[in-house]
Order: sequence, then structure tokens, then C-alpha cells
Amino acid sequence: MPDDLPNYELYAIRYATREGRRADNFIGGDPHDGPMRMDYFMWVAIGPERSFIIDSGFTAEMAIKRKREYLRCPVDALSLLGLSAENAHDVVLTHLHYDHVGNFAKFPVAQFHLQEPEIHFATGRYMRHHCINHSFEVDDVVGIVRLNYGGRVTFYRGNEELAPGITLHLAGGHSGGLQFLRIHTQRGWVVLASDVLHFFENMDSDRPFTTVFNIGDAAEAFDLVRKQAPSRDHIIPGHDPLVMDMYPPPRPDLAGIIVRLDVPPIKRG
Repeated sequence: MPDDLPNYELYAIRYATREGRRADNFIGGDPHDGPMRMDYFMWVAIGPERSFIIDSGFTAEMAIKRKREYLRCPVDALSLLGLSAENAHDVVLTHLHYDHVGNFAKFPVAQFHLQEPEIHFATGRYMRHHCINHSFEVDDVVGIVRLNYGGRVTFYRGNEELAPGITLHLAGGHSGGLQFLRIHTQRGWVVLASDVLHFFENMDSDRPFTTVFNIGDAAEAFDLVRKQAPSRDHIIPGHDPLVMDMYPPPRPDLAGIIVRLDVPPIKRG
């Protein structure tokens, strides 16, 4: 029964950003091209008995390589929520692109949770094509393989319950084994869409993001997200700067750094 499920506090940590153009973010471009910033997030679900880190961001060195503006180390920022990587026991990886897995080595004891199709994709035949492999860093992928040899990766095949109040959902499209999460909070189920939709506008206009493995699966994934969400206000996109405007910080000194997603969005105007 839903009343028996734990309520998780849910946070987004903004750790990097980059300036871009609208045409960069929609397959087929955009007829009204103009500036469109992209933000980078790591998410945290804190439960009464168990907490989960969702993705691990990228490093300062990777920001230089990829020409991103690095605002802070997301792993260090865990301390602002009373957590530490040294004691984190569970890290969910929505997929293995560089901006979602880059700090994996900073979690010395954590178990990592990943869809099995993603590791096959990241180590399989398509990685010989630069148009596909450019979103991956080979050292990250090899690192996850090494963790698996050490018994520290749990793989899933499709939709599963990760823990009471958290479910995993295979979407694909953007990457071969992309997954999103549904998390039970005080305001009901919140869908952490990750890169199923980078921006709300990807879903609202039915135009997937330009980095895509299977366009059909990417378009269908919008419906998968909608099906799991009580309303649009319960969907959190993976890179949209609007998230920082829509939700409040957990305390005033964290404005612009962390927002709380388990409360309703701020109604403005």
C-alpha cells in the first residue's frame, strides 16, 4: 500500500553548466534559434533508513576537456546535505555518459545500480563509431567493468523495485540502457527522468535531444515517463535550468546550488 512506503527527501545538486544554442538541443534543430543554457545535476534521495546517490557527475579535469563551466564538485557538495561519499552505500547510474558516471571512484564502498543493456552497449560494437562513443569516456566504462569484477555492480533487466519507495524504469533511446527513477516523497511519486528529457521542452514538443542512439525509443520514452508521473509537475528533467527556478533551496545559503524536489514547485506570478 502507498501509505506504507517511506517518504524520501529528494534533492538536485547543480554542479556545472554550459552555454549553448536552441538548435543544439532538438533533433531537427529549432526554427527560433537562440541561447539555451544547459545545467548538470547530481541527485540525492534521503530516506528514513537508506539513502541513494543518483549519478555521480564529472570531474574538474573533465570540465576542462569538454569545455564546461565547473561550479563545484558534486561529490564534495554531498556534505551540504549531511552525507559523504565515504559512507554512501548505494549509487544509481542512470547511464554511462561522461556527465553521469565520472566520479564513480570517489565512492569507495558503494554498490552501483545499472541497467544491464547499458554495459553491453558501452562495451559493444557501436563504440567504434565516434558519433556514438563521444558521450562516453573509456576510463569510466572500464572503471565500471572493474567494479563489476569486484562484485560492486548490481544489474537490472527492465523495470524493478530498487527499494521500498524507489523503482527503476528502462527507457533506452538516448543511450542503449538509459533508466529513469520513480521516487516516493511527501508530495507523492516524483519521476526523476534523467536524460529521457534533457529539458521540459524536449517532452512538451515531442522532439528528443540531439544525442540519441535510437530516435524511436527516445520519442516513446516520453510516454513512459508520463505514465509513471501523477502530473507534469512531478517530472524532473535531466539538464533543464528551470529546475533551479521552480524549486526552493533546502536553506537560504544553498540557493543556486541545491534545490529540494520533494516539495511542490514554486508558483510564480
